[in-house]
Amino acid sequence: MLFGHAVRRIHAVGIGGMGLGPLAIYLAGAGFTVTGEDDGLTAEMRGLLESAGVAIGALPAACDLVVASSAIAAGHPARVAAATRGLPLVRRGELLAEVVRGRKLVAVCGSHGKTTTTAMLVAALRQAEFPFGYILGGLFADATPPARASLAEWVVAEVDESDGTIERFRPEIALVTNLDWDHPDFYRSPGELETAFVGLMQRTRQAVLVSAAWAGRLPPVEPPPVRLSFGPGGDFQGAMVSEAAGQMTLRLGGRFDRGEAVVRGRGEFNAVNAVAALAAAELMGAGATRTMLAEFPLVRRRQGILHDAGGVTVIEDYAHHPAEIRALLESLRAQVRPGGRLVAIFQPHRFSRTAQFKADFAAALKLADRVHLLDVYPAGEKPIPGGTTPDIQGELARTAASLPVAYFPADDPRWQCALSAEVRAGDLVAFVGAGDIDRRAREWLEHWRRLGPAGRWDELAAFLQTVVSRPGRVWREESLAARTTLRVGGAARIFAEPADVPELRALVRSAAARGVPVFVLGRGSNLIVPDEGVDGLVISLAGEAWSGFEPRGDGRVWAGAGLRLKNLCGLAVKAGLVGFEFLEGIPGSVGGALRMNAGAMGGWIFDLVEEVQLMTLEGEVKTLPRQAMHVDYRHCAELHAAIALGALLRPAARADSDAIGRQLDVYRRKRQESQPREPSAGCIFKNPPGNSAGRLIDECGLKGERVGGAEVSMVHANFIVNRGGATGRDVLELVRRVRSRVRAEKGVELQPEVLLYGRRWEEVL
Repeated sequence: MLFGHAVRRIHAVGIGGMGLGPLAIYLAGAGFTVTGEDDGLTAEMRGLLESAGVAIGALPAACDLVVASSAIAAGHPARVAAATRGLPLVRRGELLAEVVRGRKLVAVCGSHGKTTTTAMLVAALRQAEFPFGYILGGLFADATPPARASLAEWVVAEVDESDGTIERFRPEIALVTNLDWDHPDFYRSPGELETAFVGLMQRTRQAVLVSAAWAGRLPPVEPPPVRLSFGPGGDFQGAMVSEAAGQMTLRLGGRFDRGEAVVRGRGEFNAVNAVAALAAAELMGAGATRTMLAEFPLVRRRQGILHDAGGVTVIEDYAHHPAEIRALLESLRAQVRPGGRLVAIFQPHRFSRTAQFKADFAAALKLADRVHLLDVYPAGEKPIPGGTTPDIQGELARTAASLPVAYFPADDPRWQCALSAEVRAGDLVAFVGAGDIDRRAREWLEHWRRLGPAGRWDELAAFLQTVVSRPGRVWREESLAARTTLRVGGAARIFAEPADVPELRALVRSAAARGVPVFVLGRGSNLIVPDEGVDGLVISLAGEAWSGFEPRGDGRVWAGAGLRLKNLCGLAVKAGLVGFEFLEGIPGSVGGALRMNAGAMGGWIFDLVEEVQLMTLEGEVKTLPRQAMHVDYRHCAELHAAIALGALLRPAARADSDAIGRQLDVYRRKRQESQPREPSAGCIFKNPPGNSAGRLIDECGLKGERVGGAEVSMVHANFIVNRGGATGRDVLELVRRVRSRVRAEKGVELQPEVLLYGRRWEEVL
């Protein structure tokens, strides 16, 4: 008898879900004839159901009762047909409460963590060969069925509070994992949710197990069952003492017999789940042994590893409440490889939950290094104001402006391209959410594997092509040797020439959202490109818009970052402006000169600077006065991670153009006499305090030293020249050789002045 009726034939609507699917398997095992339907039934769930004897199809003619998931709308054809035929129609929780009535029920409940805790308890009891039945609200990661009927008096079931059916249960033991406020569509306040759990405790016969973190917040329960707590400081205590290779060792205390437990799983929150499960096993009479959870088979979509190769790990997790997401990301943070990043792809679940907790979601997601947002999975709800994914994106923009965040609507296929272009070796990629994000994760992973590294750069290049106005201004594998003064090195994975500030902003923001490094290339002087090229986006400000020279009425001059220093000097001569002559012959642009604080003949460019306009690598344009900038020898701190757009310069004085031209000729002749004419990158090393790098190298007899086509210049020992056919490898080996000799003979550690493009000197010296 169920609900006062003789029921043997049950039809389940929404049978593919994690609530009804396992319940249907339990019912079939208990002797009921079960049928079911679901528009989104997966092949895996279909296999489990059919193996249990559940027939898949529409509402049959012979049926005694219809059970429907709470996500099934009232207008669903099966519900309408059931009402037309006068068949009893109940919800999953109502039927579960009826089925376990009269048994000793262990009701595992809580806002989150209940599926893993239920699965751990099931695994522990199975290991102990304890007689019981069970109904899980998810799937084990191995072949263990998600439900099993039994004639034994004990039954373990995951009890859902989301739709109020929790009030139907009268358990023997209630295990409450936590009481974080959730389901704001049903519980309008945290107090309403706590009232529902307190009601369950009042109906509990033997004992209530509640997380120690929440025990003090709950009011006394009348009549009082035995109320015990678990976790740090609780009646049943357990602390993780070690974690390695996906296994934890817990030290048990309190009401446990002193000892240890080995648990297959990761993270502090899973340690607490394990303590709860072992405590429930103790109360049921099964005891808690050291190895009860050593072979715990894990649960699907709970830190399930989808890929772990090539330095990249991809996991999926069902976390969909802010507290769950925070605990998950805190745990994953400790697992990220050195130099890697935590990349979170989050799909919010339900518009009502998103509207209520968008600020909390943003606060939790800030624990990641990169965030990709997908559209809300509605679970049957209609959109509501403030409850969409862009609302979470807005919260992140407000509270974590520096965090790279990407969002593409559900029908925009570019989200796969964007994620593929971003992921690199060392990253831990986490797909997080309770909707269909598991399917999306597998689709993306297949896409990413199929692409391979080169294809991922192709995808990013194709995407960046859409953010520049002129076709063909983004290139793949563009050789950099011909764009540099040393004429060595490999290619840029992607090379782009933006036409203006909006295009530059679009490029750098697109790169930032994908974690792609950005490098700026001016005239290509003062840098060495490695033979393997540059893994990133190289941007050239070579267009006309970047090369402006605008005299102002007050005597100052605006110079664009792309303006060649040679042209700056020539234009200054024509305008009768004194002070730029020392820049003659430096083969760079204004932007590079600002970044390196270029100088020669006793002058430095920042001697002329009044203010600099720059763009951060997040796309923000700033104007900084000279006094707010930190400038020293061959360095400007503010431009280390930003792009110079131009500078407002104040000449030293005005003079006759011919007089300025004559001084310019003097500097030009000095440079020609003291510097080599072969291709070079300029001075390789910084001058040590009170000394000259060139003199030290010369005194070590290194002029003319060669590696391949690279040679220490016979004219100036602090120059390495390309004698023809030199490679980046040749130049770097020669740099190492020179440093080693000077260190050995002079006791001086020379530091590079020239940039190693796309890499750090520490990696090669």
